Amino acid sequence: MADDTPDYTVYRARPRGLRERLRGEAAPVGNRDPKRQRGSRGRKTPWSPIRVLKFALMGAVGWVLLSAVLFLISAHSQEGKGISQEAKAALAKGGFPPLTPTTILVLGSDKRPKGSKEPGARASGQRSDTIMLLRVGGGASSKLSIPRDTVVPIPGHGVDKINSAYAYGGAALSIKTVSNWTGISIDHLIEVNLENFPKFIDALGGITVKTPCVISDINGGTRNGGVSIRLHKGENDLNGKQSLAYARTRHNRCDPSYSDIDRVRAQQQIIGGMRTSLLSLGGFIRLPWAAWAAPQAINTDVGALELSGIIASIVVSGSPPPKVLKPTGAVTLSNGGAGLVVSDSAKQRAVDQFLNG
Repeated sequence: MADDTPDYTVYRARPRGLRERLRGEAAPVGNRDPKRQRGSRGRKTPWSPIRVLKFALMGAVGWVLLSAVLFLISAHSQEGKGISQEAKAALAKGGFPPLTPTTILVLGSDKRPKGSKEPGARASGQRSDTIMLLRVGGGASSKLSIPRDTVVPIPGHGVDKINSAYAYGGAALSIKTVSNWTGISIDHLIEVNLENFPKFIDALGGITVKTPCVISDINGGTRNGGVSIRLHKGENDLNGKQSLAYARTRHNRCDPSYSDIDRVRAQQQIIGGMRTSLLSLGGFIRLPWAAWAAPQAINTDVGALELSGIIASIVVSGSPPPKVLKPTGAVTLSNGGAGLVVSDSAKQRAVDQFLNG
């Protein structure tokens, strides 16, 4: 009788008991459920594209939320700083951006940062180098700059250059002067902090603006404690100090005809460059740092939530073309100084475009 014993070893898997199940040991191959086998083959890999996208979106949302919290904390710590009660009383406080339109007066004085060695740094009675109206929220998006040498009636001080209102009565008198002359109700005030403004630009990673050739020494240039700037014609990448210098440039050795009108256009360019940087990939990466620095670059009457609405309105409303209230003539003041005049018709056209733009 032939031997039926095979010439190879046969292994038989024993049934998996309770102890093995608790340990999570795999079932013997022969005892596996075919349905479970099919399910395991169809299971998604841990790093599938959908899962990667899901984690990326969660990370982006968390990054934005972190930035929002930092912005609110920073804005709350700055709330009301540097704004007098007289200035607050002069405001209409209308509108609630981004839901409804609001008009904001932006002022940048020629007050030097603390510790500056620039000529005039210790002088009192600073004037406003920047006078700009913003209208944002509720679908509105417009900017109107007023040249600092525009001659207007200043309440209690006769007729003088509009930037003198800041020297006579601070932001409060500037608000009344601009509002009375233009007929525009001003809801809120933003004063640029010259010490912290460059830090905000640097937190954004700088800005890119298209400029003419600019060679200028402001307040004596760097050799005399002032600021010097050298820009070629075309796109220029500016850091914080360069941005501030460009915004303050009035005399340009590249172009003797460069004037205060060109300067206010440059100031509007800088606002547009800030918006572009904020919406870029680099701006998103730096968002928490920019969110913390933004409220510290300004002094304003609005609270943290309202300021976030204003910033959001500026970011999402697009970048309207720069508009400047162009002078229609010149005049000699009683003190011998030269000023600019704007006709009533030209002023009204600019105001109508601003309010309806």
